[in-house]
Amino acid sequence: MNKIPIPVFRNVDGNDLPLPSYATQNSAGMDLYAAIPGSLTIPPHSWEKIPTGISMALPYGFEAQIRSRSGLALTDGIIVLNAPGTIDADYRGEIFVILYNAGSKVFLLKRGMRIAQMVIAPVLQAEWQEISALSTTQRGSGGFGSTGI
Repeated sequence: MNKIPIPVFRNVDGNDLPLPSYATQNSAGMDLYAAIPGSLTIPPHSWEKIPTGISMALPYGFEAQIRSRSGLALTDGIIVLNAPGTIDADYRGEIFVILYNAGSKVFLLKRGMRIAQMVIAPVLQAEWQEISALSTTQRGSGGFGSTGI
């Protein structure tokens, strides 16, 4: 698997927390940790902006995608609200995660909990080429269920 070096800075509130890490050798996403002072609760159908305690300098041509952790989603209904969230290569601030409680119980978030996963991915930028008509396909303009259930 290819690896790219990414400069990372631990903010004061994240000095004692682990850096993002892969749980297994072939994991696509790195775990992010809650850099909150102690604990906080997220009521059902509410969300909170959670700091991770780190900032980074992604290489140009890459993004970081912030995604839900499947275990938190399944057991507690905790998801990343804007998943996948995007961190652009020119962003240098602290990484935050918007956690949403889609469950029916209050969720207790504690300092150092693994709250999301971050995937580093290459990015292509589009260059528009305006034309007078599009090529035709069998599907055409059919969408929203046009291919069946």
